[in-house]
Amino acid sequence: MSQRARKRRPRGLDAIFRPRSVAVVGASSRPGSIGREVLKNLISSDFQGKVFPVNASRDVVLSMKAYPKVSDIPDPVDLAIIVVPKGLVPRVLVECGKKEVGGVVIVTAGFREVGGEGLALERKAQGILERYGIRAIGPNCMGVIHTDPSVRLNASFARIAPPEGNIAFFSQSGALGEAVLGNAARLGLGISIFASMGNQMDITASDVLEYVEQDDRTQVVLLYQESFGDPRRFPAIAKRVARRKPIVAVKSGRSAAGAKAASSHTGALAGTEVAVDALFDECGVLRVGSVEELFEVAQAFAGQPLPAGPRVGVITNAGGPGILAADACAAAGLELPALSKKTLRRLEGKLHPDASLRNPLDLIASAGHADYLEALSPLLADEGLDALMVIFVPPVMIDAPAVARAIVEARRAAPDKPVLATFMGEGAGAAEGIALLRAAGIPTYAFPESAAKALGAMVRYGRWRARPEGTIPRARVRKEEAAKVMKRIRRDAATRGGFAQMRDGFALLEAYGIPVAETRYATDLEGALGAAAHIGYPVALKIDAPSLVHKTDAGGVAAGLRDEAELVRAYRAMPRPEGGQFVVQAMLSGAVETVLGMVSDPAFGPLLMFGMGGIWIELFEDVAFKVHPLTDIDAAELIAGVRGTRLLEGFRGAPAADREALQDALLRLSKLVSDFPDIVEMEINPFFAAPIGQRSGAVDVRLRVEPR
Repeated sequence: MSQRARKRRPRGLDAIFRPRSVAVVGASSRPGSIGREVLKNLISSDFQGKVFPVNASRDVVLSMKAYPKVSDIPDPVDLAIIVVPKGLVPRVLVECGKKEVGGVVIVTAGFREVGGEGLALERKAQGILERYGIRAIGPNCMGVIHTDPSVRLNASFARIAPPEGNIAFFSQSGALGEAVLGNAARLGLGISIFASMGNQMDITASDVLEYVEQDDRTQVVLLYQESFGDPRRFPAIAKRVARRKPIVAVKSGRSAAGAKAASSHTGALAGTEVAVDALFDECGVLRVGSVEELFEVAQAFAGQPLPAGPRVGVITNAGGPGILAADACAAAGLELPALSKKTLRRLEGKLHPDASLRNPLDLIASAGHADYLEALSPLLADEGLDALMVIFVPPVMIDAPAVARAIVEARRAAPDKPVLATFMGEGAGAAEGIALLRAAGIPTYAFPESAAKALGAMVRYGRWRARPEGTIPRARVRKEEAAKVMKRIRRDAATRGGFAQMRDGFALLEAYGIPVAETRYATDLEGALGAAAHIGYPVALKIDAPSLVHKTDAGGVAAGLRDEAELVRAYRAMPRPEGGQFVVQAMLSGAVETVLGMVSDPAFGPLLMFGMGGIWIELFEDVAFKVHPLTDIDAAELIAGVRGTRLLEGFRGAPAADREALQDALLRLSKLVSDFPDIVEMEINPFFAAPIGQRSGAVDVRLRVEPR
């Protein structure tokens, strides 16, 4: 980008979201045209700036003076909405650059999404943006909306104008964006900022997250992503924003997309969706499975405070829904504790004799306004409860709006504890009751399961926000020694498919302080016998070769060899792959087999993996992933995140494994990956986690570099 273009680039994205003037390039009076809809929305939204229609063949558009080109507009232009045919887009961008337009929204489609010439056209447009320092949303998008009363910008062709509110929504799909705006309006959810991102040619999810971080009107951020324009920038920005505002995301494409021909278990298990989940978990982004769930969760965050913990009180007027709520809470990781003695005393004699004074609190079908009010106040005051779920199934004889008013009244008196409501069915007055609740900011759901999922998401987010950020500890390593080993690995990479010899892999681990079982190497039987005599029996004998991914399956591992005779028999039974060498190792006994690994995702960068290792890894797939680099907190969570972590705690009388040694090994592996980024795949399997005071160590390593 030229120095001149850099100076002209606007501060942040204000040129797009807070423009003082907007040009609609391709504005039209033709009914049904996108150019007409964008211009009409700008006018009808009461935009607080100037609007300039641009049309090469008409002097007037929708009773407004039109200009042939952007350069003909006499006033400065902050934002241009481009809705011309795709072949004209580059020329319009050049005009915008010369006019010193700060931002553009390219609604026009037919670019990268169609491939071929479209991709070439997008690259051409990208070059023009960089040359002139223009920020751009799109192409292939629906536009942007900013409901701030000082802006009132609706630069989109959406047919539904969303109400003003505290939710920012960014969608990569334009069509989905319009459907979502309609759903938000139906639920009474107000939007602060909306952007249809399209192809993310310039502005990406990371950019808009950074922008709304400073927007005090935005309290919740919703994302619909099909791909990440810049996934390596995303973690730091998302993590920072999520410390202040919840981010809820739908990431499409959950189908299995793992590496079919991966050279290690780590690579095979680390599919694209594993990377996305690891990325979101690390950043505090709440991933949900559907757009419906996106708005169920958004309702809760938009109107309620975060719960202090997972303890939920349930009030219902029907037993069945109460049981459903209890089951749904358990599935969402929530708890239904017993009501406190103080609460029970406050409830005694106030409710119907048949009411069940347990949790869920069943008020029975005849409960109305007074009953709900009597129940709500004590439960909201109960220090053993962090949140309330209020269920109402409207019977014919009960005034549903009155029950809604009771919930609103009680909630107003105790605003620090979240309350989620469920109005089931379509009985008399139910719609009016739901409207009353939503107007008061109380999220309302058709079924208890939805309310439980939303509350569970709030609890998960609260835990993440309270989680220490962690640090990356300093570690003494022999980097120069490792660099010499890496030089040798790179030299051999072309002839070995990028794979390192086990000897070099172990040398790299030892240079970085990752313990390795005592190991010697041999090319023949005499050498193997000499190595075993030096180490001392029992030993393990292995064959190391680039073509052997799974040594055990190929008969390339013999463990627990007690003497020379057993070693000779094992040696003679071993396969003889080309380029192989024999490895003799000391046996590590009484330890738990684990696996430490890393794989470099093409989009997200390195992922670190921990799991239960040995021959069971493929069968149980009991592994967890984190995005690189690891902090001390990340390493501890990786170890705790697998089901088999109980084995490390000392299962059935076995001594507990040295978890600190495991954490240290993971952190050193993370540093190794930082220092040598051309390592694209690495697996230490198994890594024996020994009891405290004994020697833990790696007994196998497989490492691949990116050939230069």
